[in-house]
Amino acid sequence: MSRTADDALVPPDPERVDPGVLVALLARHGWRLRGGAPGRYTRWTPPGQPESASRISLLVPERRTTGARYADHCELLGEALDALARCGVPSAREVLTALAVPGDEIRWHRELPPVAGEAVPWTAAEQLRAAARAMLMSAARAERDRFGYFGARHTGHADAFLERVLVGPAPVGHQLTAYVPVPEGRRAVTTLLRALQATRDAVDYQRTTGGMDAFDAAVGLGVCHELAESLIRMVRGTEGVVIALAWAPAAGAPGGFAAVPEPVEFSPGDLPALEAASERFVREEPSVDVRVTGTVTRLRRPRPSGGGTIRLRVLAGADVRHVRVRLPEEGYRIAAQAHLVGLPVRLSGRLERRTGFRHLTHPTAPAPVHVDEADRDRLMKALHGGVDTFEDSFGG
Repeated sequence: MSRTADDALVPPDPERVDPGVLVALLARHGWRLRGGAPGRYTRWTPPGQPESASRISLLVPERRTTGARYADHCELLGEALDALARCGVPSAREVLTALAVPGDEIRWHRELPPVAGEAVPWTAAEQLRAAARAMLMSAARAERDRFGYFGARHTGHADAFLERVLVGPAPVGHQLTAYVPVPEGRRAVTTLLRALQATRDAVDYQRTTGGMDAFDAAVGLGVCHELAESLIRMVRGTEGVVIALAWAPAAGAPGGFAAVPEPVEFSPGDLPALEAASERFVREEPSVDVRVTGTVTRLRRPRPSGGGTIRLRVLAGADVRHVRVRLPEEGYRIAAQAHLVGLPVRLSGRLERRTGFRHLTHPTAPAPVHVDEADRDRLMKALHGGVDTFEDSFGG
């Protein structure tokens, strides 16, 4: 998660805000309905504010109507949004963020051991953010495919998914909220919810019976090494973790899911099962035979002659961005010449699980792939390092 939602404090254009969505968000974040004028507007006050108090009160018009019956609809809605931005209530910031990002909410809450009142360790926020990022990355990968261990596979897709996710304002050490746009990110969110529920069931089964079979079956629901590791990082050092999801009010719940999903909880007692599952997923995932086409972006060998290692930017044949390949002298020479003239190469080998699917072992000799002039120019422009990464010189 690389972006924040601080700009959500600027009230959105009332012309683009559905009053029904605003009301749903106010109710979700604990605001209280305090009457109003039926058919015209409702009145809302922040959570925890006594009914007799009148410091903060929002008048939210009902859904738009035509005609002169309620001509100041947009003006009243704008006043409510301005008041929401100025009131300083933490939940008001969350409501405005959700309006700015019409999407699903994922909320993580960690129960941390008390230190001094509300104080939390300096590193707590960093740990939570890193674990939440890893969890979303695992969901984005599992949306594309089902593996017990992904390694470097589908990293590009997961990174692109995270670029669309916003982080809620002012994250603290014990809680964090992410907003995932709909419809683009909904498949990843539903995958995450299924995977978390399946993980919870598998942990319960393991703690009851000692068996790991439920984890194997849960791979088909998106459970994987990366998800288990994110949960381990999130739970360790806490008294428990709660993960809650809320659907975008404008889109509603997807088919087959509850309108209000039950939060999923994990505790320190779940760590042994999660750690065993994480190790099992890596151990059981096999290496993969592939036929890769890619551009040579780096070459390295310890001496002016002999074999060396090349790095390929993968264009086709494997769900990874880059692979490293150790080649004998003749293969290394072919790869270097292809690099100099801007041609991709094709070779077969075995993507090794133990290196995160980043190394190709037992390779065949690379063969240059001839492309037309337009494709060659495009490939050459895509090489960030260009010939500057070529560390050996060739003659003949």
